[in-house]
Amino acid sequence: MKDIMQPKAKRSRKHKSIGDRVFDWTNYTVLTALTLVCFYPILHILFASVSDPGALMAHKGVLLKPLGFTLDGYKLVFKDNSLLNGYKNTIIYVGLGTLVNMVMTILGAYVLSRRDLYFKNFIMIVITITMFFGGGLIPWFLLMKDIGLYNNLWAMILPTALSTWNIIILRTGFQSIPKELEEAAVIDGASQFSILVTVILPLSKATLAVIFLYYLVGNWNSWFNAMVLLKDRELFPLQLLMKEILVANDATATTIGSAGGVVINSAQSSTAFRELVKYCAIVVSTVPILLVYPFLQKYFVKGVYVGSIKG
Repeated sequence: MKDIMQPKAKRSRKHKSIGDRVFDWTNYTVLTALTLVCFYPILHILFASVSDPGALMAHKGVLLKPLGFTLDGYKLVFKDNSLLNGYKNTIIYVGLGTLVNMVMTILGAYVLSRRDLYFKNFIMIVITITMFFGGGLIPWFLLMKDIGLYNNLWAMILPTALSTWNIIILRTGFQSIPKELEEAAVIDGASQFSILVTVILPLSKATLAVIFLYYLVGNWNSWFNAMVLLKDRELFPLQLLMKEILVANDATATTIGSAGGVVINSAQSSTAFRELVKYCAIVVSTVPILLVYPFLQKYFVKGVYVGSIKG
């Protein structure tokens, strides 16, 4: 009798009701539409970056394909030595900065996740206050200058070495790990550092991946601290140079165009070419960080969930 009932059970699971099918197709339709809405701006920028400047300026509405084809904008961007130097600086800031971020956040979150930490609640209140109140831009600038974080490499790393929000997320993730695992490690004679490295971190890969992604994107997109704390253009990150291009006036646009070997004969063509350069600059500064997401996507949802709910 058991063998006879099993095929029927399998068949019943394969056949969905009309209501279930309608629900599934509705979900697929809505999610597909949302995906297209989110993905289209990226396609628009890509198409615009290789379009003819004049045709791009004359076009109104949705852009579904390149209008002509030219790589003049990209040639200009990659001929500019300052932009290439900005790329190098950004890679250094992102690499070293993210490393410092992760080390500081892991150590801070681990300490605050200890159940026997004295004054833990008071420390958390003090840390949380920093999320809502600051000393102001001018006092902050004077402080950074007085402690030597002005116009040097560390000015882009140490002021943002720690994020209160990320500490809270990682701390919650650490607290969700069963304490029995830590107690077993203590019985085996493990030190606190050994517990962190051999027990806590391996079980927190998803949350760590999310925190890593937050810091990576934040460091890649950082330009405000550079604008305030850096004076030497040789230290400028890519995003600050992109910001200058995006807000450049007509005179700057003409200079940029001439540097790339592109002849600009009128104010209209100058405006058109400047728009092309803007799109190319956006692509150049955005694509590298977009390539990171697919590798961390499988950890993202799980990491946010684990880090936001205490088990």
